[in-house]
Amino acid sequence: MSGLFAEPGMDTNQPETPPHVRRLPEVIVNRIAAGEVIERPAAAVKELVENAIDAGARRLEVSLAGGGVDRIIVTDDGVGMSADDLALAVDRHCTSKLRDETLVHISTLGFRGEALPSIGAAARLCITSRPRGESGAWRIRVEGGKVSPVEPAAGAPGTSVVVEDLFFATPARRKFLKSARVEGRHAENVVRRLALAVPQTAFRFVLDERVLFDLPAQDMAARSAALLDASEADGFLEISGERDGMTLSGFICPPSVHRSTANGQFMLVNGRPVVDPVLKTAVRVAYRRVIEPGRHPVVALMLTVPPDRVDVNVHPAKTELRFADEASVRSLVIGTIQRALEHGAGSVGVRPVLSSAPRQARIWYPPEKGAAPPIPAPAFHAPAPEGVRFAEGRLQFGDAPAARTLPPVAMPSPGAGWDAPVVSAPPATGQAEPAYGASLQPAAADHPLGAAIAQVLDTYILAVAADGSLVLVDQHAAHERLTHERLRAQFLSGHVQAQRLLVPDVVDLPRVQVELLLARQPTLEKLGVEIEAFGGDSVLVRALPAMLRSSDAVSLLRDLADELEADENGAPDEMAALDGRLDAVIARMACHGSIRAGRRLSVEEMNALLRQMEETPRAGTCSHGRPTWLKLSKADLEKLFGRR
Repeated sequence: MSGLFAEPGMDTNQPETPPHVRRLPEVIVNRIAAGEVIERPAAAVKELVENAIDAGARRLEVSLAGGGVDRIIVTDDGVGMSADDLALAVDRHCTSKLRDETLVHISTLGFRGEALPSIGAAARLCITSRPRGESGAWRIRVEGGKVSPVEPAAGAPGTSVVVEDLFFATPARRKFLKSARVEGRHAENVVRRLALAVPQTAFRFVLDERVLFDLPAQDMAARSAALLDASEADGFLEISGERDGMTLSGFICPPSVHRSTANGQFMLVNGRPVVDPVLKTAVRVAYRRVIEPGRHPVVALMLTVPPDRVDVNVHPAKTELRFADEASVRSLVIGTIQRALEHGAGSVGVRPVLSSAPRQARIWYPPEKGAAPPIPAPAFHAPAPEGVRFAEGRLQFGDAPAARTLPPVAMPSPGAGWDAPVVSAPPATGQAEPAYGASLQPAAADHPLGAAIAQVLDTYILAVAADGSLVLVDQHAAHERLTHERLRAQFLSGHVQAQRLLVPDVVDLPRVQVELLLARQPTLEKLGVEIEAFGGDSVLVRALPAMLRSSDAVSLLRDLADELEADENGAPDEMAALDGRLDAVIARMACHGSIRAGRRLSVEEMNALLRQMEETPRAGTCSHGRPTWLKLSKADLEKLFGRR
């Protein structure tokens, strides 16, 4: 039958000649290798900026045109290269950075010697470099893998690299690139992450003749805040932790500050920017109970690991790592972040800057119904009542200030609870109203949420902090978090109560998942899940948490097994399949057991709520991840009113 499809004149009986193994030309080898190292313009930018940092640059400028496809220019003031160094720099696997042939103690960002040859194989590359102390510079050109001789040139001390017409020699790769806008955004993200690694180096990034950022040399806190677009007003927190010879430092934002993507998460391992799944998963777990589903926290983490316990030679891009002990790394990140988030509202999101003299808070209410009509303002400058000071001698609105204030209330002690029933009784008939203009006690410095001064719409509490900032609290969301934490502590203080099934369920799973579940039997029992082996590929479920009365044992175990397989270092109490369902039930109980919107509170009750928020973990968000309070500083208010 094969002869029916043979071409005329073809001898179908002859055996097919086997292909011969041949050595590929060096140009083709370099172009194939370039596809691994330089997958898009951002990868080329990354390699060039890393070279500049390793050269000791203190000032670095990156300029892109056409998203980096048309042109990339990276200029630095580093040590520069001689003519001999330039000739070797564009040859594959030539580097000045690798001092340890065991690939263990790697202290530089680059070490493979592949970046410049890969770029030169796929684009038009021109390098001009002048060593410090030399009177002249040298230049070398590479186009599509063809190297030109080194020649003298004019140039400032340092190195300038120009890449033009990227992927002109590999058109198959070029046609799969995104738009110039998308490619430029990827390159910007890469430069931002590298800028975090060396805050002592000034960075300037220009995209299509627009300066996107120009950062001076600064400390890590200022650099992190600038790159994350966060500030102390957002509750920018410094964190630190240590475990098994590893240290973690950095800065995180409270759960109320989040993004739609993970672009706001910057991670350094031994000073190297990485995109590591272990670290990303740990951050997600640490924020899981306090952030809205589908949103991503904003963090800048710096992890230091002994060099012999991490492998950076995993991928040519050098953004992936292998940790010798992933479980310890995960525990360090989760524990450090959660400790910072559990200090209560007083530490997360409120960072008072106290003045030498605390301000006093006053609030003016409109006259109540049935109150006496306002007294017309006298034509002369009447003295203000004792204890009240106005900027003007009299008000210019035609009315005297007819208003009442909340009575002075002593700040509750830090241990004041919120367990008393919420009852707000109106003032007794005939009770004297306080003199208008009476001032509340100043908010104490150790009470960052301040003193309550009013309740708006019987739903929102207004308070004034010690620095004069205005604090707004959603009373239902805040009390929901307090109730949630109390209920969760009760349920998890010991073993979660289990409800035995009348008929045990048999769940068939892959053998790997069965082994993962059985290895965590003790932890599962504490959470109210009792299982046992039932054959090689099955698990017998005898009990589930009593709180999950209507749960399907089969779907629960399968979801939990899938999550444990995807994250082998995770614990069952960190998995959404089980802990998430328990937490959802607790959240519903907390929601129904909390004070409702529209409930009028007394000033004592409002202050008691504020004090307990300051001491309750994760009080910055409710059980659903929404913020429980907002803070408006003087600068925020001036911005709202167009003063700045």
